Amino acid sequence: MSFRWVYTEPEQEETVSTLQEELGVSQQIAKLLVLRGIDSYDKAKDFFRPDLSGIHDPFLMKDMDEGAKRLAEAIREGQRILVYGDYDVDGTTSTSILYIFLSRFGVDVDFYIPHRFKEGYGINEEGIQHAIDTNVDLIVSVDCGITAVEETERAKEHGIDVIICDHHNVADEIPDAVAVLDPKREDCNYPFEGLSGAGVAFKLVQATIDKLGLSESMGFELLDLVAISIASDIVPIHDENRILMSEGLRQINEQPRVGVQALLDVINMTPGTLDTSNIVFSIGPRINAAGRMGDASKAVRLLISETDSEATSRAHELESINVARRDKDSETLEEAQAIIDEEYDMDDASSLVLHQPDWHLGVIGIVASRLVDSYSRPVVMLSTVDGKIKGSARSIEGFNIYEAFKECADLLEQFGGHEHAAGLTIKKENLDSFRRQMDDIAANRLTKDDFVPDLRIEGDLELADVNKGFWKLLSQFEPFGPSNLRPVFASRDVEVVGVPTVVGKGHLKMKVSQEGAGTFDVIGFNMHEYLPVVRNSGDEKIDIAYSLEENHWNGRRSLQIRLRDVQIREP
Repeated sequence: MSFRWVYTEPEQEETVSTLQEELGVSQQIAKLLVLRGIDSYDKAKDFFRPDLSGIHDPFLMKDMDEGAKRLAEAIREGQRILVYGDYDVDGTTSTSILYIFLSRFGVDVDFYIPHRFKEGYGINEEGIQHAIDTNVDLIVSVDCGITAVEETERAKEHGIDVIICDHHNVADEIPDAVAVLDPKREDCNYPFEGLSGAGVAFKLVQATIDKLGLSESMGFELLDLVAISIASDIVPIHDENRILMSEGLRQINEQPRVGVQALLDVINMTPGTLDTSNIVFSIGPRINAAGRMGDASKAVRLLISETDSEATSRAHELESINVARRDKDSETLEEAQAIIDEEYDMDDASSLVLHQPDWHLGVIGIVASRLVDSYSRPVVMLSTVDGKIKGSARSIEGFNIYEAFKECADLLEQFGGHEHAAGLTIKKENLDSFRRQMDDIAANRLTKDDFVPDLRIEGDLELADVNKGFWKLLSQFEPFGPSNLRPVFASRDVEVVGVPTVVGKGHLKMKVSQEGAGTFDVIGFNMHEYLPVVRNSGDEKIDIAYSLEENHWNGRRSLQIRLRDVQIREP
C-alpha cells in the first residue's frame, strides 16, 4: 500500500532552536521533543527520566477515599471479595492485579470474568448471581462496570457492596456503588484521564495500601502487569502512563514474575531487551487469545501462577489457544479477501460490509483491522451467532463508524462503540439495506483521497547523521505508544545496495546507502509487494520512509531501518 507522506511541523520553530540550545542536542532531537509537547528543560528532564515520584496522588480521584476505605475494611475483617473483570488484556491484567494484591493478606478472594460469547461484555445477571450464590460481601469490578446501574442495584439488594474501577466513557447515569472510580467522570478532578483499566485498579491498590498503613512499594511490585495493560490497550503513553510503563517494563526485563517468564520461555523471548512493541505483538496477543476464543480465566490463571510448573503448563495452554486463534485469523482473512474480490469493485466501493455465518466472533475484529490496513476503507465483519447476525467494525481516519451506525439505527437491533471501532447486532432481513446505506454514508463523507492513508513523517534525515550518539538519545524516547509514537523519518536519494530479497512470511529485506553514509540493513515487514519496485530501481534513487530500531539476534545488537514506504526518485 502506498501512503501520502505528511510532514509534521512544530507550531513555533523558535521553540525548537531554544530547546536545542538549552539541552545541547541536535535540531532533529529538539524538534522531536517539541512535537511531543516537550518544550522546556524541565519537561525534557521528566520525559527522559520518568520516576515513580512523579505519579499522581490516588486520592485525587473521585470516590477513592470511600473505595480504599471499604476495601481496607474487607481485608481487615476477612470478608469474601469477588474481583469482576473483562476478557481482554486490560481486563485480565486488572483482575490479576487485584487478585494478587488481596491474596497477600490471606483474604477469601475469587475472580469472575464473563464468557465472551455466552455472556458478553461487562457486569451481567449471571455474574451477580454467581456472587450471590457464593456469599460474596464485596464486588470490585475492573475495566468494566461504569454502565452497570441495574446490576449494582441487584447486588445491593442482596447485601453485596460494589466498588467500580473503570476507565471507559461515562453515561448520563452512573451506578449507585460504594465508589465509582473512573478518571473520565465529569465530576472527577484527577489530573490524568488516560489511565488503562489496570491503571485505575493500581490506583485503588495504592490508596488501600495507604489506608492499611503499609509501604507504597508493595503496590509498585504490580507495575509489570500495569505495563502490559498500557501497551495492549493502546492508551496514551505520556504523563502518568509513561512513568508506570517505564517502571513496569524495567520489572519485566529485570525480574519477570513467574507467569510472564513462562510465557516468554514459550515464545523464545529473553528478558533484558523487551520493549512496548514486544508486548503489543507478542505478549499481549497470547494473553488476549484466551478471551477471544472464549475463556479469559485461563489468562488470569497464568498471570497469578505461583509455581514454575503451574506457570509453564498455563503458558503452553495459552500458546495452543493462540495458535488456534492465528489459524482462525488466517482462514477468516482469506475468506474475507475472496468475498471482496468476488463482490466488490474497489474503484466504486466506499465501505466493506462482509458476512459469513460461521466466522468466529472472537477474531472478526482483528480481521476487520487488517482489511482496513489493506483497503483503507471502513470495514464491517459479520457472523451469525444463535440465529442473530453480530459483528465488529473498524474505520479509517476521518470516518466516525459509530456516528455512521447511528444513521443506520433503524436497521440495527443494537450497536455501540466509538469513532474507530464499534460492534453491532442486525436482523438478516436488514443486511442488504444496511450494506447499501453504509456505502452511501461513506461515499458522501469520503473522497478518493481519503482512501490513501497518511503516513506522518517527523522530518528528513541524512543517513550520515544516524550514529551512536543520535541513537542513544532517540532510544531514550521509549517507551513508544500513542502520543509518543516511534518517530518516522524520510531519507532522500537513497541507493539500493546488492539484491533485495523476501524472507520469512513476506518480509522485504535489503541494504541501502546514501552519499556520505555507510550501508544500513533494512527490513520491511509484510512488504513483499515492494520487491519488484526496489529490484528494478536500477540507477534510479529511491526515497524511503522508516523508523529506526535495534535488532537483537543471537546475542548481538545492531541498528536497522524498519521500512514504512518507498517512493522512486527519478534520475
